[in-house]
Amino acid sequence: MVTRTGRRDMSKPAGRRDVWASGPLASTFAVMTVEQLTVPMADGTGIAATRRRGAGQTVVLLHAGVADRRAWEAVGESLEADGLDIVAYDRRGHGDTPAADESTTFTHVDDLVAVLDGLGIGRAVVVGNSMGGALALDAALLHPSRIAGLVLIGAAVSGMTDDDTPFDWQLDPLTAALLEPAEDPDADTEARIAALAHLWLDGSGAPAGRVGGQPRELFATMNRRILEVGAPEDAGDAGVDAWTRLGEVSVPTLCAWGDLDLPPDLPFYEETARRLAQGPGRVLPGVAHLPGLEQPELVADLVREVLRR
Repeated sequence: MVTRTGRRDMSKPAGRRDVWASGPLASTFAVMTVEQLTVPMADGTGIAATRRRGAGQTVVLLHAGVADRRAWEAVGESLEADGLDIVAYDRRGHGDTPAADESTTFTHVDDLVAVLDGLGIGRAVVVGNSMGGALALDAALLHPSRIAGLVLIGAAVSGMTDDDTPFDWQLDPLTAALLEPAEDPDADTEARIAALAHLWLDGSGAPAGRVGGQPRELFATMNRRILEVGAPEDAGDAGVDAWTRLGEVSVPTLCAWGDLDLPPDLPFYEETARRLAQGPGRVLPGVAHLPGLEQPELVADLVREVLRR
């Protein structure tokens, strides 16, 4: 049974906020309800989710490994007027969802399907950023009947390798200098967060602090929690070799990435788009790995584009 746990950072009491729809659904005078929910998994773990309940197509937002569902807050707000049914949730070990116990066997794909089932959702357009993109692709391959479309943003791909590409993954000096403190478990927490923010929020080739204000504060808050929990990065892997199966993805798919993202990863985003064979990838100007945090309307427009296909 899904538990309603109230609301967070919303402007109205009683666990909901109402938003009148405009645009294509304006004539229905639909009211969007924002709910904070806990969706139980088979092992008893409660997945924390936010749902902006509109009358339109369901869109599920899957966060990056250096984020949680709060990274989608501004994107969700940008899409409210479209009357969509918008869901974002915290994967295990992120935000308000606890990490899996060492004795627990699970996959993030199974969790995604359980969230859809628990919320009564048949098919959804899935938006995945970074590791969320890898999860979206795995789900499209394993459960194609549940996926109506994909928006991939700086997406990882399960099984990604340079063994079968005409290029190698080549670490540049600026990225290497930031990866060292970011991945050092013995480093000071705030020093790690500063390096992580420079890598993923600013972009390793951009000045530190390029993105400031509330997005940077939120990034730090999310990553303090991630580092505190310390869930293994490979936990929940479904074992899908999506890299060699991208041509099997048949739903409408848009592949995009920021031009300030990590230089070693840019050729792989281009190769992902090529293998998907649904048109060239979209380079997003002036953003790095987490465009939803710094330019949420840009990401909202990508979602609208896939919905029109």
